[in-house]
Amino acid sequence: MTFYLKYRPQKIEELDIAEARESLSRIVASSKIPHAFLFSGPKGTGKTSAARIIAKIVNCESKVKPCNKCLQCTSINKGSNIDVIELDAASHRGIEDVRLLRDAVKLAPAKATKKVYIIDEVHMLTLEASNALLKTLEEPPEHVIFILATTNPEKLIETVRSRTTNIVFRKATADEIVRSLSRAVKGEKMKVKAESLKEIAAASGGSFRDAVKILEQLALEKRKLDAKSVSEFLFQTKDINIRELINLLIAKNTKAALIEVERISGRGVSINNLSESLLVSFRESLRGKMGIGSDNLKELDKDDVLALIKLFSRAASETKNALLEQLPLEIAIVEWCERSKESPQIIRAEPKEIPPKTEPKPTPAESSPAPRTALKGSVKEISEEIWKLILATVKPINTSIEALLRAARPMEYDGKVLTLGVYYRFHKERLEEGSHRRILEDVVAGIMGAPVRVVCTLTEPPAKVEAKVPEEKTVLTEGEDEDIIKIAEEIFGN
Repeated sequence: MTFYLKYRPQKIEELDIAEARESLSRIVASSKIPHAFLFSGPKGTGKTSAARIIAKIVNCESKVKPCNKCLQCTSINKGSNIDVIELDAASHRGIEDVRLLRDAVKLAPAKATKKVYIIDEVHMLTLEASNALLKTLEEPPEHVIFILATTNPEKLIETVRSRTTNIVFRKATADEIVRSLSRAVKGEKMKVKAESLKEIAAASGGSFRDAVKILEQLALEKRKLDAKSVSEFLFQTKDINIRELINLLIAKNTKAALIEVERISGRGVSINNLSESLLVSFRESLRGKMGIGSDNLKELDKDDVLALIKLFSRAASETKNALLEQLPLEIAIVEWCERSKESPQIIRAEPKEIPPKTEPKPTPAESSPAPRTALKGSVKEISEEIWKLILATVKPINTSIEALLRAARPMEYDGKVLTLGVYYRFHKERLEEGSHRRILEDVVAGIMGAPVRVVCTLTEPPAKVEAKVPEEKTVLTEGEDEDIIKIAEEIFGN
């Protein structure tokens, strides 16, 4: 059995996230267990472990709950209890899966007091499936408890969130990870100094699971567990020489920086880890320049560090959808190294000048069509050509956003705020999601040359014009107006 499973928390007191431990302790002490929980937080922070602990508490046969000795507790620990059902919403995300679940919850527990449904990554459910689950959450049978877990609570529909008791599992601190590692160290009778555990904690990215995996690999490979040996094993100081790469960025040595990224990637280090390590270093420098802690990059000024954070944050967000994992990072490196020293604030290429479109002159036999006006603000304008450029720029980054924008049009722009008129409520809600909004605002800001906040509002779609009547193509889209079902299929297909 792996260390993580062998030494995962078995009681509420053993949960390592302090706030989650205290919240659950108060709820259990009240003897009023909610019928539905939402455990939200990053991966590896103990959400599933906490869910199993709750399942044991409501079903334990002993007065001391959980006793971890009775049939109910031991079967839950082994994952063999037929009344505690764990589902992965990523592979059971459709409405038919939820309908089957709704039928199953009506049945009484086989042996336990309560049937407990633990649904992991619940935000992966489709909208229809989420609404179907909502009905069960609103009127659950007395013998059922739902525990929903997610790494992206903002993607879960508000009505589902409002029907649950939310327990937040934030990213673990170094001290909390050391606390967790100490259980495995004690159980395996390992001799590890505190400095070594701190090194592992720093490399875990706030994940208990990742920290324990590092410790287990060190043990399996029979490596020395002193601080120096552990430090050499970890990617920060061995596989990834962050300072060397940053020095190449400071020198704006494009070729050498790209070669270094290739070397690091070739050694099996994930681009996500590399991007995160760079951003951690840039953040430390920014805080130091603002008088918080020490500045680790004194060769760069504040504007440079801000530009690097924006560039590499964008690259990190684009990595998961990239066909070539390291391409967004490489683009960020090229943009940084090749950017003009005279324009340190510009982190994207400026759009090319778009010549004004000349309308055809009217003939005596027919009148001129009404002139097409661009949306003007106090600073900039959103013309048809610029709107097309926005669509073309966002498409390779996220095709779902581009599909959504084809059911929208620019309404107002005052140089700071771009108001989009969106034809359907579903599209508006999707565009307003955190990640979608951030990507869109980054794209528009890069094109317009200034920070832009995007605001969405519902508006009527344009009336379709008969084919016989001459028409100007709309500012909205690159082609004909798409049917909502087709657009939805494009979104969910990506």
